[in-house]
Amino acid sequence: MSEFRVAVIIPAAGQGTRFGGDKLGQDLGGRPLLLRTIELFTKRDEVGAIIVAAPPESFDDFRLRYGAQLGFHGVRIVAGGRTERWESVRNALAAVPQECTHIAVHDAARPATSDALLTRIFDAARVADAVIPGDPVSSTLKRVTEETFQATEDDAVADAILGDAGKEAVRGRRVEETISRARVMAIQTPQVFKADLLRRAYAQPNIAGATDDAMLVEQLGEPVLVVEGEACNMKVTTVADLAIMRAILGHRPAQERPAHKRF
Repeated sequence: MSEFRVAVIIPAAGQGTRFGGDKLGQDLGGRPLLLRTIELFTKRDEVGAIIVAAPPESFDDFRLRYGAQLGFHGVRIVAGGRTERWESVRNALAAVPQECTHIAVHDAARPATSDALLTRIFDAARVADAVIPGDPVSSTLKRVTEETFQATEDDAVADAILGDAGKEAVRGRRVEETISRARVMAIQTPQVFKADLLRRAYAQPNIAGATDDAMLVEQLGEPVLVVEGEACNMKVTTVADLAIMRAILGHRPAQERPAHKRF
């Protein structure tokens, strides 16, 4: 079997809008969340390169803040996209060394991926050209209206539930249909592809709006293999997610640790 060598792309150019600020710099056991994510790959024998796509509008600040730590791990920093995630991946592809046979793309805010999951994905990628982890959806799925509705003064239902207090807070969307969850998977990262396949996927003319890399491979008509993911392999999107992530990893917030154990 030919050598299996992986380049890891970490898109880190997002603004953290839903988080409400600097998500990747949040403390996780004395180190920034971003560094915790990168450390998942630094001791893997299969990994030959790690490339982080940084915010282009604050590129110098990003390098000043993280450059020394990332440089210690041999990480290369490139300018990411200004609007969408796929732009960052496309920019990072140009920095992938030619000797890397495969490319993994992993969310910067997904620091709890286990070593066992990485082994499972990499083992599958040795025999399949496109591999992604997925977790079966257990919740009931409903498609709702785009419009948001608010209870009115004479809304009897809201009145019965809330009385006079809180009626203004009754907002919601109406159900259009219930969607079957049979064979539906919540897809995670890292997603691993043969290098030439991912480059071909990103060379397509219509890639705007892609929410993950597998979408673009599917667009080529190429098969994508889903392997078992992990419920704990969650992505930090909100402040509430950060609290859950700290619990998963067993890290207390900085203010709850002795001063000498904070960063």
